[in-house]
Amino acid sequence: MTLRTRRFLGQLSLSLVLLLALLGHVGGLYNLYLVDKLDAALYDLKVRLFRATTLDERVVVVDIDEKSLKEIGRWPWSRDVTAKLTRNLFEQYGVAAVGFDVVFAEADQSSGLPVLEKLARGPLAGDGGFAASLERIRPQLDFDGRLADALAAGPAVLGYYFNFEEKPVVVGQLPAPLFPCAEINKLGITPLHATGYNANLARLQEKAPTAAFFNMEADFDGVARRMPLVIEFQGQCYGALSLMGTRSAMGAQALQLTPAQGYRPPELDMEGLRIPVDARGRALVPYREAGAFAYIPATDVINGRVPAANLEGRVVLIGSSAPGIMDLRVTPISQAFPGVEIHANLISGILDGTVKWEPVGVAGLQVAAVAVVGLLMAVLLPIATPLAAALAALLLTVLLAGGNFYAWSVAHAQLPLAAPLLVVWGLFVLNMSYGFFVEARSKAQITKLFGQYIPPELVDEMAKDPARYSLRGESRVMSVLFSDIVGFTHFSEKLEAAQLAEMLNVYLSAMTRVVQSGRGTIDKYIGDAIMAFWGAPMSDDQHARDAVLAALAMQAALPELNPVLEARGWPPVKIGVGVNTGRMSVGNMGSEFRMAYTVMADAVNLASRLEALTRQYGVGVLVGEATRAECPDLAFQLVDRVRVKGKDVPVAIYEPLGVAAELPPARLKEAEGFEAALADYQARRWDEAEIKLMELGRTEPRPLYQVYLDRVTHFRFNPPPADWDGVFTFTSK
Repeated sequence: MTLRTRRFLGQLSLSLVLLLALLGHVGGLYNLYLVDKLDAALYDLKVRLFRATTLDERVVVVDIDEKSLKEIGRWPWSRDVTAKLTRNLFEQYGVAAVGFDVVFAEADQSSGLPVLEKLARGPLAGDGGFAASLERIRPQLDFDGRLADALAAGPAVLGYYFNFEEKPVVVGQLPAPLFPCAEINKLGITPLHATGYNANLARLQEKAPTAAFFNMEADFDGVARRMPLVIEFQGQCYGALSLMGTRSAMGAQALQLTPAQGYRPPELDMEGLRIPVDARGRALVPYREAGAFAYIPATDVINGRVPAANLEGRVVLIGSSAPGIMDLRVTPISQAFPGVEIHANLISGILDGTVKWEPVGVAGLQVAAVAVVGLLMAVLLPIATPLAAALAALLLTVLLAGGNFYAWSVAHAQLPLAAPLLVVWGLFVLNMSYGFFVEARSKAQITKLFGQYIPPELVDEMAKDPARYSLRGESRVMSVLFSDIVGFTHFSEKLEAAQLAEMLNVYLSAMTRVVQSGRGTIDKYIGDAIMAFWGAPMSDDQHARDAVLAALAMQAALPELNPVLEARGWPPVKIGVGVNTGRMSVGNMGSEFRMAYTVMADAVNLASRLEALTRQYGVGVLVGEATRAECPDLAFQLVDRVRVKGKDVPVAIYEPLGVAAELPPARLKEAEGFEAALADYQARRWDEAEIKLMELGRTEPRPLYQVYLDRVTHFRFNPPPADWDGVFTFTSK
């Protein structure tokens, strides 16, 4: 089994483990808190992104605020004040409905009527005048009666709340239920089951058209995202403030129960307004921006200081923003959100038809989405490149999030998003991490074999498939480079041993960085000389080009390096570089005492000779014919045809100028001019060659031109033999 196959199977196995873990969660086998937390965060993000930011004038909060408390007194107010507030809303302002986010569970004591009644039954029981006076003023002092009459004047919705303790608490009187809960149970809905309640005084409830609970419910993390629309008590279902307030404002009588249709959940149908609910009879609150509803101080309503247009036809909720009595909740919009405004948001959503809904069988949809996306990623990621894997993960994220956001904003459907996204990014991170650790292990193996020869960049590439590389000997066509400091012997005499070693470290480090950045392999350092090669251990189709460009880059690095050397009191350096290409033996070579990964061949020896010849011609770099042939996009200048020491076959040697397309035309023209002069020289046309060389020297004096001027002078007085072929023979290395 190959390394690639083992790696694929390893990644696939780990991916399937993660996939099965998430499938167990979405399938309901167990619950993963982190997934639920992420789903909640994504839900809250959608609420914030798509929330309405405009003021909804249809719903108004009459606020028991600090101003009202300052003018009227501390809360709770006497019932005659609340009665005046209620009566003004109906008779003076013509509101559509009034919903109370407060409960009146105890009789009013502020008027003194209970004290007078006690006196009438006690010490003054026989006083007919006192009894008659009491009966005459009773209507004015019966504040609860006055409030009851005010409630009967319009569509008022009293507030109360259910409790769920084991020991039931029952206070006050409940309104008539909406319907028997058996009816909604048939639709698969099981509302919250209350054990008791804190409701309003019976005399208030009997006069009020209806009442509604204002219980709220928080999710597992304490955030209020959904509110119960119905709660069950003793087999009967009762309605929430938002539901009953909307119903009263519309004057709706019937409330139909609509069963689930397709993916659409069961709904409460209020004469055309359809409110989707979940299996517990709850509705998702379509939050607007905080402050999306007008707040009017209660004292201004009581004293008639509000323009009628600000309240007429509105649904009014009576609540409080005053410190100490304000009901604050954590919502997707804010960490301190007024409870009364949650009811207002739900009323607004019911009127707009924007209450979100979760599809029936959403768990099955999640399982399908996670399975399809997960299997696709599990199979593709092990064979994809990191870039392709990242692009695939981003594309799937965009598709999943885009589809989810579209369903939310257009169809008002809430689809869980955390599990599919976790599959995508969980598998991506898992596969990338697996690849990282496998590559780190492979890199360690490669580094153990080749770390002393090749640059870190090549180690990274080789680690992707380490089985392809070994130290065994083999024959390859490669390119080799030799460089040396010109006049190093004289150079070294000026420095002490410690300085010389330090200077060489700086110089060799700088040149090594250049070689390795050009994908070269350092073979060895020989004093000040550097030997490097291209084409092993990694194959390189452009080894000749890379070697030539590295040689030019070494020369180009000197103007930056020399000032550093001079600043430390060391002389500047000048180097010669020779490059040659040919078939070579490469591998671990040496003895039982010491081995080295190196190259050997005649082509290697020629590269060394070319480096030495740079001094003879006054050029920085010389390359052989084979190297030039492998670099069609580079420009070269023919320097000579020579026989080097130990070789009978002449070779052409060239000076590389750089990438042809990047060179100035004047430099290319100068090279052509020199090659024309060289042709005259080799054809024994001494005068023509001399003229051309002198013209070139006047334009750009180069040591190379002087070399040939000296040769022309020599041959003019000492002509070469008749069989001279224009080749210059060197008798020394």
